[in-house]
Amino acid sequence: DNTTLECELIHDMAVEPGMRFTIREGGKTVGTGVIVEIHE
Repeated sequence: DNTTLECELIHDMAVEPGMRFTIREGGKTVGTGVIVEIHE
């Protein structure tokens, strides 16, 4: 499956396009993805 996600980080973090990320909830992985574009 594919989706587009826009989020605001609660902590400062160095990120750049191409980096992978994981979304976890309750200790379980609920999603993974790749950063494609950054809006400042």
